[in-house]
Amino acid sequence: MESFFDSQPNSTEKENGDLFSKSFQDIILTLPKGNSWGFPDHLLQYHGFWHSSVFLQGILSAQQQFQAQPADIILCSAPKTGTTWLKSLTYATITRTSYDDSTSPLLSKMPHDVVPFMELDHAHFSTHRHLGIPVLATHMPYSALPKSVTDSGCKIVYICRDPKDSFVSLYLFVSKYQKSENMQTFNLDEAFEQFCQGVCWYGPYWDHVLEFWTASLEHPDKILFLKYEEMSDDTILYVQRLAEFIGCPFSSEEQEKGVPEKIVRMCSFENLSSLEVNKNGKHRVGGMENANYFRKGKVGDWENWLTPEMAARLDQITMQKLSGSGLTL
Repeated sequence: MESFFDSQPNSTEKENGDLFSKSFQDIILTLPKGNSWGFPDHLLQYHGFWHSSVFLQGILSAQQQFQAQPADIILCSAPKTGTTWLKSLTYATITRTSYDDSTSPLLSKMPHDVVPFMELDHAHFSTHRHLGIPVLATHMPYSALPKSVTDSGCKIVYICRDPKDSFVSLYLFVSKYQKSENMQTFNLDEAFEQFCQGVCWYGPYWDHVLEFWTASLEHPDKILFLKYEEMSDDTILYVQRLAEFIGCPFSSEEQEKGVPEKIVRMCSFENLSSLEVNKNGKHRVGGMENANYFRKGKVGDWENWLTPEMAARLDQITMQKLSGSGLTL
């Protein structure tokens, strides 16, 4: 798997890595392939979900090697559903006794750099644990999580979003990157068709959501299921619930001093998107401009991009997929 750190593997690690890489290449030869929205490499279907080869390799590596611990907190989501915001709120909540809204690393580093992704950084996660920040994120479906995550008793926080907004956010994210690389941008109608068919990164979207929803009903003490829209309506309330769930509730004194409110303000779209690091910096993974992770953060922006017919089709798919689950989006 591609390394995003400067450390060099020793000979044993390199030998194991070479064997894993060869095994991975053998695996992908057998997998169904799908259109990757205009990118040269295909999406690969593995156990019902679609992945890029880089992230699939990271998933398989994590499944083999990552050892969760009971105190770990795993932030889970499909792409473009509020991941950046959830990382910020969780990180600020956990580190509030070490930093405040004027000293937090979130002011100088983008959220994806302070909360690493399991698919990319799990081998180096012990460093974060030693610093007392046992927070890791992933886009993996619930069924793909390493066994140690589901067996260890660690906490899982999942966030989902209206599929219409999620699709639009994903499409514009991809298009902006393609433009920055002087690539031909993928057609909106084609991307919409792919999304409806479930062919998108970590898709089908509805299957991803349903796996975590079902697991949250079975294990409510281990999995907190959040909706982006509800969090947007009352962020302070949900930050308090988040803090309680992950084992660091706000004290009465903190409540009186307005600590939850300060965290919400610091992690707001308006504040984070205005920071120099998020306006002009580049993410260390892939060189993506940080500003691409901060587009609007609005509920209902799909209305500016989808026709009524497209919206109705997504709503119909959502209703069919979630029928009988007790979940609404």
